[in-house]
Amino acid sequence: MTAVASLLIVIIISLIVTRMATIALTATGLSRESARFQARSAFSGTGFTTSESEAVVRHPVRRRIVMALMLLGNAGIAAVVASIILTAVAPEEAGNPILRFLVLTVGIILIWVAFKSDWIDRQITRLTIRGLGRWTDIDVRDYSALLHLGGSYVVTELVVNPHDWLAGRDLGTLGLRQEGVVLLGVDHPDGTYLGVPVAETIIQPGDVVIIYGRRHAIAELDQRPQGAAGDAAHAAAVARNARAIDEEEAASEADTGTGAPAG
Repeated sequence: MTAVASLLIVIIISLIVTRMATIALTATGLSRESARFQARSAFSGTGFTTSESEAVVRHPVRRRIVMALMLLGNAGIAAVVASIILTAVAPEEAGNPILRFLVLTVGIILIWVAFKSDWIDRQITRLTIRGLGRWTDIDVRDYSALLHLGGSYVVTELVVNPHDWLAGRDLGTLGLRQEGVVLLGVDHPDGTYLGVPVAETIIQPGDVVIIYGRRHAIAELDQRPQGAAGDAAHAAAVARNARAIDEEEAASEADTGTGAPAG
């Protein structure tokens, strides 16, 4: 099983490397979606020429990250190919092809499940940010801690597609705050960034919006279509947010009352 174990180890290392590179590229100002795409493209050597790629090449820190990914990717791909060949033809393992296949399949499934874990993602993110702060000049901050994020509240990015409910509308008419969602910034496709959106700011297709709110509310907003269905979903989200605020205030008053001295 040496060849199978080697292949699984190479896969784990590859996933860790691309995850850390994504975090590093995000720290330079790329959106998480763009950073993930560029990291995987550089590591696999199968990317596409885009304006984002040009932005990576022009940026000295991003360029160093991508160059390291290319080198590691070439070594990793070679190791994978060698492990696959060894798995298939190794004489000492030739008698157990079904067992090797099962072990490899189960190993890949376990690796996939592990890397979908939020806990593992947090650990890799924490280690990467610590390393970037110690060994590089990238300005890295733990924004989750600075914003005191807790419970189900998150800061994340959404890519606005042409048929999304957000597309082509200004913040004043969207009423996102009534849903408990706050738009923090807008990253335009031309590379400009709007850090203080106002009521007159129009969200255009292709924009990447940085928003704060409850995770489930943001997930629903990301899938919301244009038209009457989207407007109805907005009204329902406003009602849910009002109920959630009432529940949070009631829970806060109950906690305060529990600690109050008896009269």
